[in-house]
Amino acid sequence: MEVGLHNIKNIIFDLGGVLLDLNMKSCVRAFYLLGLNQHIINEEQIFSYKFFSEFQNGELTVTEFYDKIREVLNNPAITDKEIASAWNQMIIDIPTQRVELLKKLNGKYNIYLFSNTNAIHAKKFEEDFYTMHGIEFKSMFKKVYYSHEIFNSKPRISSYLKVLKDARVNAKETLFIDDLEKNINAAREAGLQAFWLQPGMDITEVFVGVT
Repeated sequence: MEVGLHNIKNIIFDLGGVLLDLNMKSCVRAFYLLGLNQHIINEEQIFSYKFFSEFQNGELTVTEFYDKIREVLNNPAITDKEIASAWNQMIIDIPTQRVELLKKLNGKYNIYLFSNTNAIHAKKFEEDFYTMHGIEFKSMFKKVYYSHEIFNSKPRISSYLKVLKDARVNAKETLFIDDLEKNINAAREAGLQAFWLQPGMDITEVFVGVT
């Protein structure tokens, strides 16, 4: 399946699962090693704590997040560095072919990024990106929108409207790409054109013939 770009002037990319490869299980395993009791909290439950979404929305500081993790793990001796390392285990990389795709699209469209993320992860993947590709991550886009910086996140309709207003783009001329169906449905409610990158798809493959 190829993405449709008829009358599209702007493209808003999601990050994790679209451009950035993730490994959630690796992150959970790292938390188990720090003392997470898997008989009390399983993989599906661990990220359901309210403070994760609060951190994502910029409602908690990094220090407050670390304290919440220590509380959940019932281990006050764990260091900030150990928590950050475990939390960052989910971040893999952005493959070169996807970087090349962004470069090609940049000459034809206004490229934006809208990601549900947090201060710790943003620092990590931006540093890794520069190390791997020798390019500042944010320079690949006209503008980057992180949920923790705009204090709003997908799939809230208000988050899309906030991005559209700040970017000063027409929703009908803007394509949003995400790997979560709920985010795609919300984007369409906000008036955006949207493409759902389903499991097994790679973003480079859906742009074959376009670039």
